[in-house]
Amino acid sequence: MIAGLLFTAALVADPVGAPPQAAAAQADSARPAPIADTDLREFAAIAGRKVVGRPVGGPYPTADKVLLIRRDDKGYPVVAASLGFPVRQSLPAPPDGTLAVVRLHQRSETIVPGPTADDLAFVAANKLPLFVIGEWARPAPMWEVAWVDDAVRFRTIGEVGEIGPWRD
Repeated sequence: MIAGLLFTAALVADPVGAPPQAAAAQADSARPAPIADTDLREFAAIAGRKVVGRPVGGPYPTADKVLLIRRDDKGYPVVAASLGFPVRQSLPAPPDGTLAVVRLHQRSETIVPGPTADDLAFVAANKLPLFVIGEWARPAPMWEVAWVDDAVRFRTIGEVGEIGPWRD
């Protein structure tokens, strides 16, 4: 898991020797938006739902699946890293260059299905879009969690991409 994060960090690292002004301009333009662009939302829905039901390899047999989303050199969304993460554990801050994170929960831990407190805390701390997919049902329910109007809010993403209203 740590090797995957280090590998991802190396992929998105700034080039060595870049002038300070260029690095500052690149950092401002690379700063992810708190609400995902439409193409990122659609990509997260397709890529995330493709892995629903697939087993997680590694030391965590009942782990959540986590996908880190960024853009390739042509500007298209890609999965920069795919890893298993222990259930009921808060996600660490993703590496620079990550535009959105997809987390697939195998079981619902809330009375009313939706994002967990850890999911909401991740968005509050990182101001980065998080897509939560529930693997416990078919079709898999999906929520977008984002930093909207200085608060963490979430909304449902339907099977064909329709979005619901923002909720607290």
